[in-house]
Amino acid sequence: MKRQIVVGITGASGAIYAKRLLAKLATQAAAKVAVVFTDNGKQVFSYELGEEALSAISFERYDNNNFFAPFASGSSSFDTLIIVPCSMGTLAKVAAGLASDLISRTADVMLKEGRKLIIVPRETPYNLIHLRNMVQIKEAGGIICPANPSFYSKPETLEQAVDTVVDRVLQLAGFNIEAYQWG
Repeated sequence: MKRQIVVGITGASGAIYAKRLLAKLATQAAAKVAVVFTDNGKQVFSYELGEEALSAISFERYDNNNFFAPFASGSSSFDTLIIVPCSMGTLAKVAAGLASDLISRTADVMLKEGRKLIIVPRETPYNLIHLRNMVQIKEAGGIICPANPSFYSKPETLEQAVDTVVDRVLQLAGFNIEAYQWG
């Protein structure tokens, strides 16, 4: 059965995490991928990675205001939403159940249907509101996976460090991928 994944990209810094995730998802023949950007997400992606990186995305893209996207409904077969990088504004909307755009609506659908919601926040330090919002999402069934690279594998490049987070996200999403394992 083909996995159906939505990748939400918001205006937090760390567009390289989204770029690497999309590159790795492109190698998964058993995955159908849809991409949704916030307006700020597009701007930050272009700023950090260049306009050509934005136009190179080959997956089907949906406007963040398109509530007719298939995954805006629980009756669709999309099974996972990964928000990477996730801004604290988007995190707050998800935690409060404010389904005011396609990304936050899809998060609401994933939670209400008991499907996978993986949030990769990119902020430091966290304030108490951020932490409480993360707890709220975790209690509702979401997964919080901060964009904190690991160093056990001794990454030598920025891309290798980023991949330690991306590989963990893919594993959390249920993909059986080759990745460094401790021990």
